[in-house]
Amino acid sequence: MTPWFAAGTAALLVSAAMVWPARAAEDALRVCLDEALPPLSVHHRGKPGSGFDVALAEAVADRLGRRLEIQWYESKLDEDSSPALEANALLSDGRCSLVGSYVFTQDSLVAPGVKTAKLPDFDDATRDDRRRRVSLGLLVPSKPYLFSSLTVVLGPTAPERRISDIGDLAGLHIAIESGTLADAILMTFDKGRLIEQITHLVPGRDDLLGLLEQGKFDATLLDLRRIDAHRATHPDTKLAASGYLYPIGANRGYVGLASAADLLTAVDKVLLDLNASGKLAEFGVAAGLTYQPPREPAILGDAFQKVLHNGAR
Repeated sequence: MTPWFAAGTAALLVSAAMVWPARAAEDALRVCLDEALPPLSVHHRGKPGSGFDVALAEAVADRLGRRLEIQWYESKLDEDSSPALEANALLSDGRCSLVGSYVFTQDSLVAPGVKTAKLPDFDDATRDDRRRRVSLGLLVPSKPYLFSSLTVVLGPTAPERRISDIGDLAGLHIAIESGTLADAILMTFDKGRLIEQITHLVPGRDDLLGLLEQGKFDATLLDLRRIDAHRATHPDTKLAASGYLYPIGANRGYVGLASAADLLTAVDKVLLDLNASGKLAEFGVAAGLTYQPPREPAILGDAFQKVLHNGAR
């Protein structure tokens, strides 16, 4: 059991008898989820949503005695997008009370540097919704409910390569998506030792794992959940998870506005209960997610900046 979960164990002894604040059953719990973040959350118009976060949101709503409504949205993969501003705009506009699978870093939870932001595209958005700007509030996190790691994935041209450190990628043709954290890690490793081996691809345009599958490249570094998602849609994949996990990662959890403090307190109690009963891990298995429980620190500080500054070794 991780330290932050252990701190709430005593409260769980009476959780079965706990009475949540009275709410009418028709008072919906509205949760915003990314429609294209498999296996965490997936939604195709006209079909029910699926994924780890859908199962979790259903369990949270059920234990709070509320029905669940999911507001699906689309997060843009471009240099101008900001997950923090998108989440804040959705919450501040009243589209939902919680945004799921939010990445917990100090930078993502500071007061916004701007007063307003545009909404991301969301289900049933009107033309006016796509144009207007929303006054922003202050984001507050729940307790984290899963940990996200970066992993090395090997293509069919390098299936036997043993990877226990970034330096073991030496000699391989590496593909990486431009502007990502993985890009920064590999480009700065050991004062740029791997630079000549790296080819940059455009996120959202180039099919990184597809090109790796075709043998165009030997290896890549990316979020572990993405190889999980690839396996689900390509059961005959030739890609191999190296088993190596980059030592620094970030927790994910819910984020709400400061004005929703009571809701977040209630949600935290549910998350403690779900973890203690093993339900979080079960939701991960059912969704095809390599589930990793949250780790300390709950909110990632400047660890990545220190690594990059020192050459990512």
